[in-house]
Amino acid sequence: MTSPPSTVDVAIIGAGAAGLGAANALKDSGLSTIVLEARDRLGGRAHTIQAAPDVVFDVGCGWLHSADRNSFVGIARQLNFELNKDLPPWRERAYGEAFPQAARDDFTHALDQFYDRIEQAARHGKDCPASLYLEPGNRWNPMIDAISTYVNGCELDQVSILDVDAYEDTDVNWRVRRGYGALVAAYGAQVPVALNCEVSLIDHSGKRIRIETSRGALEADKVIVTVPTNLIADQTIRFLPALPDKLDAARGLPLGLADKVTLALAEPEALPKEGNLRGATMRTEMGTYHIRPFGQPCIEGFFGGRFARQLEDAGDGAIAAHSIDEIVSFLGSDFRRKLKPLSESRWAHDPFARGSYSHALPGHADKRAVLAAPVDGRLFFAGEATSPEFFSTAHGARDSGERAAREVADGFPHKG
Repeated sequence: MTSPPSTVDVAIIGAGAAGLGAANALKDSGLSTIVLEARDRLGGRAHTIQAAPDVVFDVGCGWLHSADRNSFVGIARQLNFELNKDLPPWRERAYGEAFPQAARDDFTHALDQFYDRIEQAARHGKDCPASLYLEPGNRWNPMIDAISTYVNGCELDQVSILDVDAYEDTDVNWRVRRGYGALVAAYGAQVPVALNCEVSLIDHSGKRIRIETSRGALEADKVIVTVPTNLIADQTIRFLPALPDKLDAARGLPLGLADKVTLALAEPEALPKEGNLRGATMRTEMGTYHIRPFGQPCIEGFFGGRFARQLEDAGDGAIAAHSIDEIVSFLGSDFRRKLKPLSESRWAHDPFARGSYSHALPGHADKRAVLAAPVDGRLFFAGEATSPEFFSTAHGARDSGERAAREVADGFPHKG
């Protein structure tokens, strides 16, 4: 583990995808850098674990969204990480009779029409909650709201239509067989990182910036801040002098919640690989399930928004217990004996995340640019919340770190 130096040209706060993107971009700049990370590992909200001897589980991000434009695809190839290009299960490969194909087609049509209405409304440039574009009385509205909890981490009443419209999705979604979190960690393996180094204060009142951490203080000429918006909004990291514009921007871009669970599956051959299991439950409080990802003997479950928060607040194991109950309701009581909890995420209770990924509240879509703007040519900001079109993704975070690194390097014309 690297020890924090007493002085450095550039300090980077956070060793998630954004911080590692910035550090990698500055490797050959001639500038001395250090990444300060509160956790005992790299990756931030990207984290892969071996949930069982035969189950690899991405506790955080798992899909390389917009893979044809995703910068981690090239990185995966450079680092010899196998890419999987199988179609994602969320629209195809439904399993069982819990959500019959005719009903599924009807729901998909309603969902597509909903997004078409948002796209048309966003052209006028006036913001409002996405929930206003649900078709009154449409039976699929609760499930459309549930999809928002997976995509945005929150229900539609908390989502800006301008933010929804700004997100770029090429509908090309790949995966990394060894885990997205493992890829992000490998990407950061060659940059200087001080782990278990929690930053509490960034004092930019003097000629140099003073950073107070749990492992002592250090000074830097420039600082790149890549922490999640909730940590800025809650003033877990304080700025001196205060930065009210950044505080306001972070509060307009809160982290929603999307949690995952993996369950060991006995007798896995009875179920298809890469299947999708979901019920036509007509409620927002629901899970969706990925059967045997990569052919592994497990089922992954996904929960979002207020319901995920309720399950987290119920304590460890509540997400897994609900998942098993719901799957059994679809597949029959005999199925209970085939399922065993392995691991679940609880991102809202993670002190260094406090959520999963950002969404703009209605009226706050412009806050991404506000958060990304440098301060006095010395403080720079990166992270998925600052990405104009790939927010809520690991590659959006990484690219924003690279952007901040360029801004930093431009302020050191004598180096390089």
